[in-house]
Amino acid sequence: MPRVDLLQALGARIVQRERDGLLRRLRAIEAARGSRVLVDARELLNFCSNDYLGLAQHPDVIAALQHAANEFGVGAASAHLVSGHHREHAMLEEELADWTLRERALLFSSGWLANLGAMQALLDRDGVCVQDKLNHASLLDAAKLAGCALKRYQHADVESAARQLASADDAPALLATDGVFSMDGDVAPLRELAALCARKNAALMIDDAHGLGVLGDDGAGSAADAGLTQGDAPVLMATLGKALGCAGAFVAGRRELIYGLTQFARTFVYTTAMPPALAAATRAALRIARNENWRREKLRKLIARFRVGAQQLDLPLTASRTPIQPLVLGDSTRVLHAAAALEERGILAAPIRPPSVPRGSARLRITLSAAHEEADVDGLLDALSGLQRA
Repeated sequence: MPRVDLLQALGARIVQRERDGLLRRLRAIEAARGSRVLVDARELLNFCSNDYLGLAQHPDVIAALQHAANEFGVGAASAHLVSGHHREHAMLEEELADWTLRERALLFSSGWLANLGAMQALLDRDGVCVQDKLNHASLLDAAKLAGCALKRYQHADVESAARQLASADDAPALLATDGVFSMDGDVAPLRELAALCARKNAALMIDDAHGLGVLGDDGAGSAADAGLTQGDAPVLMATLGKALGCAGAFVAGRRELIYGLTQFARTFVYTTAMPPALAAATRAALRIARNENWRREKLRKLIARFRVGAQQLDLPLTASRTPIQPLVLGDSTRVLHAAAALEERGILAAPIRPPSVPRGSARLRITLSAAHEEADVDGLLDALSGLQRA
């Protein structure tokens, strides 16, 4: 048989995705002003940002970035282990460890790289990784690239997770879960999963990309919210580009874990460090997120206001107490039409379709932020009410 032309095959897949109504397209944000963005020269109220605490444009965060850029330049210019590890990186790692009540933390350039690096360092073909079926793609891909056995349990089902662990009793085991699930907004049953891991001598890893800054008394995340210690959840990953409004990620845990990742996490060893100026900006954002509890309180009130209004409109809400408030409409075409209709009313909301979510569960993924006001939420509800009547 003749060799397959890879670019032609890719083109055929694109055509099929367009036929299925699943083609994705980039759109450029031309400007951002608080909760409003400029798209195609039109101002839209943004309800699809992960800037949960409204810190991405905070003047103190911007000032810290500019000041550090003047001192260190724009880029780190090297990997951490060569000459790319600056004072700002070291101080940010210390502050992240302190915030999350871990002994040490290690910076990565993205959440994908953090998950890949951690799993590749911890697991090999002799190990097993047990994961929630709705985990973020980076966790699933990380296990596959580590070469271990990947076993998936029914969403948030501790008994299902126990059965999967029992099926590989002798293998070194890591149970990995999102803290807050990015498409549904619900929180994993972390206490129960930690108890299961303790009984089965498995390590618990939490991807807290959407929990850090939002959950817990001082925003330390879903593990803190569940009352879990470093011993209960020895591997904690979280990103810096959501509630903290910056970019990058970290893994936190015992000294031995972090030293091991420094040696064996290939995505740390062989990647240029994040810009030190960005680390400085993240430190400023961390201080605000940790100390200004009014942001989390405001966010909780906005979430409650939206949920009450959505229930009154009989909208298809999921069970979420986080800023992620999906409206599951089921059909991809219907979701696209709904997003377009909202945009006509001046609202930007993300239409999420397969493969990001399972077939038949396409949705509007609405996200709330402390940058929103009550009038913004009311305007969203009014627009959604208009969709219901249409």
